[in-house]
Amino acid sequence: MTRRPVTRRPVTRRAAAAVALPLACGLLLTGTGCGGGGKKDAADAGASPTGSAERQKFAKTRFVANAGLAAGASYQWIIKPYRNGAFKKGAEGRTVALVKAGLAGTFAYNRFKAAMNNAKGDPALSKAVAPLGAGIESLKGLTTKFRKGEATDGDAGAFDGVINSVKDAGKGAGAPVTDKVPSYSEVQKG
Repeated sequence: MTRRPVTRRPVTRRAAAAVALPLACGLLLTGTGCGGGGKKDAADAGASPTGSAERQKFAKTRFVANAGLAAGASYQWIIKPYRNGAFKKGAEGRTVALVKAGLAGTFAYNRFKAAMNNAKGDPALSKAVAPLGAGIESLKGLTTKFRKGEATDGDAGAFDGVINSVKDAGKGAGAPVTDKVPSYSEVQKG
């Protein structure tokens, strides 16, 4: 048995890049996930990656995103089925429509609450949405009514009223809200 000599091919740039790129990405992802977990320095505690003007921009952006998701979910699974008569006793698919409305109501309530928190980062937006807190809180009880099948025409109208109030307040503060319908799986997660 004779051995054949092993010939090595020269490493090409493409082959090196094919190995180096995933390795570098893996190291970056692993490195950013590892934290010291210890106490922060006093200098680090006050450090912020953005200035106050940027935080205000991001506050408006986050407000618009959260309020848009809430409005889209409410419209898709509460207001539109209500207008089509899906919540009336004896309507075909009523139970499914009510369950979806309950989930969408919970999702919308959570997104509206997040939008209210986002609005605190912008003085004009904060003033504009401050009076809407009670209306948003009232949605919490309405979601239970939808889930139990006890929702009335007025309950669907209440969602519509809150959505329009939030949109008007956002528009007045320079943060116009447009409906963005989330996927049903996002609504299910809450």
